[in-house]
Amino acid sequence: MDKLEIDVVSDVVCPWCYLGKRKLDAAIAQAPGLTFDIRWRPFQLDPTIPPEGLDRHEYMARKFGPEKIAAIHERLTDAGREEGLTFNFSAIKRSPNTLDAHRLIRWSHAKDKQAQVVERLFALYFSEGADIGDRDVLVQVADEAGLDGALVRRLLTDGTDTGSVREEVATAARMGVSGVPFFIFGGKYAVSGAQPVDALLGAIWKAASE
Repeated sequence: MDKLEIDVVSDVVCPWCYLGKRKLDAAIAQAPGLTFDIRWRPFQLDPTIPPEGLDRHEYMARKFGPEKIAAIHERLTDAGREEGLTFNFSAIKRSPNTLDAHRLIRWSHAKDKQAQVVERLFALYFSEGADIGDRDVLVQVADEAGLDGALVRRLLTDGTDTGSVREEVATAARMGVSGVPFFIFGGKYAVSGAQPVDALLGAIWKAASE
C-alpha cells in the first residue's frame, strides 16, 4: 500500500501531546511493513497569550488554581516516567504563545524534518524549560534540524504563513477538535487523547486495511 497518512493535531505546550507522540512512535514501531506520512497540525490551547508570553506560575495559578498545580504536575511526571519522558515543570518560567512554533513546524514538513522539530520543541519546553515562543530559540531548533536558520528568522519576522496556521487551527475547531492530541488515520479514523499504544495501533491497522 501507499504511505498511511496520519494527521496529528497538537500543541507543543500540551504535555499530553508529548505523551501522545511517544505512544504514536511506539505504535508505529509495532507496525512493520507499513510506511507513514505523518503531518503535525497546529492547535493552540490558548491563542490569547501575548507574543512575549506570560509568567507560567501566575498563568497556571489563574487557570487551574494554585492548590491544584502540584497534583497536576505529579500526575504528568509519573505518566511521563512510564514513557521515558522527563517533565521538569519547575524549570519552565514562561507560558509562550505557540503560533511561531507552529509556523516552524509547518515549514519543516517540506524538508521531512517535522518529527525531529516537534520532538525537539517538546523536549526544550518540558525537559529544559526553554521559552519556545522566543524566536532565537526557534531559529536554533531550525539550525539543529538542518534547516536554513537565517531563512526561518526572516520568515518569522515577515509574518509568513501566520494566517495559514491560524486558519488550520480554526479548521480543527470546525471539525470538532476541542482537545489534543487528536489523531486522524488515513483521513477516516480519529482517536482523541493520549490513548494507549494498543488503541493507536488498532487504528493504524484498521486504516491500513482499507
